[in-house]
Amino acid sequence: MVAAAKLHRHAGRKRAGRFLAEGPNLVEAALRWGTARELFITDSAAARFDTLLAAVDVPVHLVTERAAKALSDTVTPVGLVAVCEPAPVTFADVVAQRPALVVVAVGISEPGNAGTLIRLSHAMGAAAVVLAGHSVDPHNAKCLRASAGSAFAVPVVVQDDPAAAVETLSAAGLQIFATTVDGDTALDDAEPLLTAPTAWVFGAEAHGLPPEIATLADRRVFISTPGDVESLNVATAAAICLYLSSRAQR
Repeated sequence: MVAAAKLHRHAGRKRAGRFLAEGPNLVEAALRWGTARELFITDSAAARFDTLLAAVDVPVHLVTERAAKALSDTVTPVGLVAVCEPAPVTFADVVAQRPALVVVAVGISEPGNAGTLIRLSHAMGAAAVVLAGHSVDPHNAKCLRASAGSAFAVPVVVQDDPAAAVETLSAAGLQIFATTVDGDTALDDAEPLLTAPTAWVFGAEAHGLPPEIATLADRRVFISTPGDVESLNVATAAAICLYLSSRAQR
């Protein structure tokens, strides 16, 4: 219990190699994808989620409401928390699978955007999400909630060096498309090219892609918008691009 509570902090997660998933949706996903290692649950939650518990094959610990609150980062704890272990998938594993669609997020610091990007990637059939540079911890509680369980279904790997990640994907035969405000190719014009294996590179919410990363792309793509807006939220831009890639590859 004490060790589990330390997983609220990034340092604790990194040291233990484990993280927390709270609530029935995330816990069910963790169990389904085999990453849950133990559960903590209150008596009241056990009564509410008896169907979910019926198929559990990991240790289950009954805890008090007070203890459940210590394991929660929400205002109103549900009383159901899983301690999870990340799937042992590396960036090298992703590249070795010769993926058709990969998402690279560079410097994405907002957990909600990162989680939404993971959810989109799962929905559109991407082989993996690469969080590169100074991006949010994918096992941050807010990021996990925003992913709505997709963080367990699609490989999410962390790469400190975004340039090296992009160059590796390029060398593996993926075309590199980066979204930039000052792009040289309209997304409409790029659409016919999306049948080929593609790595989409998206930049941070506030500043976009660093120039040294954008220059590594085969195409710097911009999304034409009839409305008078300077740029789109990264998750919104990703939804448009990934949908077109998924459709083209289908």
